[in-house]
Amino acid sequence: MNITGEQCREHTQEQEEIIAWQLEARGDALERVMLGRLYEYSDTLSLEERLDAQAMKMRTTLRQSRETLSTQDREKGKSDNYQDFQTAEGILSSTIPPMQFPHFEKSGQVATPESLEQDTALNRVSKRQRKLLKTTPPIYHNTNVVTSFSSSFTSSSSTALSSASVLSSSATGFISPERWKKLVNIVEARQRLMKEMCATYKSSISRTVTRLHVQNIFVEDKHKLLYCQVPKAGCSNWKRTLIVLAGKASDIQNLKHDTVHNGNHLKTLNHFDQKEATHRLKTYTKVMFVREPLERLVSAYRDKFENPNDYYHSMFGKPIISKYRANASEEALKTGNGVTFQEFAHYLLDVHRPVGMDIHWEQANQLCHPCLIDYDFIGKFENMEEESNFLLRLIGAPPNLRLPSFKDRNPADKKTSLSITHKYFSQVSKLERQRVYDFYYMDYLMFNYSKPFKDLY
Repeated sequence: MNITGEQCREHTQEQEEIIAWQLEARGDALERVMLGRLYEYSDTLSLEERLDAQAMKMRTTLRQSRETLSTQDREKGKSDNYQDFQTAEGILSSTIPPMQFPHFEKSGQVATPESLEQDTALNRVSKRQRKLLKTTPPIYHNTNVVTSFSSSFTSSSSTALSSASVLSSSATGFISPERWKKLVNIVEARQRLMKEMCATYKSSISRTVTRLHVQNIFVEDKHKLLYCQVPKAGCSNWKRTLIVLAGKASDIQNLKHDTVHNGNHLKTLNHFDQKEATHRLKTYTKVMFVREPLERLVSAYRDKFENPNDYYHSMFGKPIISKYRANASEEALKTGNGVTFQEFAHYLLDVHRPVGMDIHWEQANQLCHPCLIDYDFIGKFENMEEESNFLLRLIGAPPNLRLPSFKDRNPADKKTSLSITHKYFSQVSKLERQRVYDFYYMDYLMFNYSKPFKDLY
């Protein structure tokens, strides 16, 4: 039997993926230690593991941005709500830093609720920029992503709409055929933009999916849905919805915050073996929701540092105050209470942070890896209700099931908006504001958000 070169390459890639998955499943030294300490164990590592360690070292070194916004020394801080899902540092960093280019968007454009998402025609990269950023030929995603979404739309739209027509619009969130078609076009446009950004900025990344790449993806087998959590972007309510979809609860309103995050009702994809995980990645609907990056950052700060939270005040507050506050009081050093937004910004921008990053303010592209995993649906927090309702109808969810809009954690707090975001960023310097924008620059590009301030470049 003759084996073609293409078949040989496919077999080799499949074997590499199996080896990578099995290495992590064994819990070997490569996962058990922090990135900066890998070489202490070099005598016990196999040749494959040493090569992986060197690759990780190189990728981390290359992440430095033009303002030394490297996060190469970071370690994943545990979260009070997500500590069951966190492992040691391991999510491979992008090989391309979040570089900035003037005039990439309309000059002086300001984000408003109506203009958060830019016209995709504005996202053009010059030949010079492409030459600078492209280090290898583009690696394109599977071509069945948009096709599968469109076919899914075609097969399910008539069923969903006919079901919706039986009940009142208030009960189903009825979507007219015209609006349905427009939403399909919006989602497909986001997919095309993501492919373009990935081909431009991250074409040289490894294409091997490991357990660490999928540790934030929750599995709902009944409706064949994979949901990647991005905290502060409707994460809690989407988990409530997944639990109901899975048949593990009947009343979505009775699912409390702690039950949702700590009740072990849902499994993440990294708990499956390589074969099971690969099958789900290839056949399930893959979904993620994102939010305006700086607004999400402010939301995380308000939630974790302006409200009582023993874990975050102890784990993050104390080292932040110790390093960035002059003449800190003994009480502040002891409790970690009262971290200011400026101090939080200093911590975020520090190459040598006193404590690692956290899932609540990590970049969305580093949580869900959209250049490695082909997401069929990228939703926006800014249009959460309509897009979530659209997605639920698309996957064949019960017609009366809708994403809840309530919050039972710090319910008295006003929802973080762009105006509130501007208020908090008025507490930092213009340079610091620019650097925070640089830190989240890849999220702005990939998810097509406008600049939140006029003076950003």
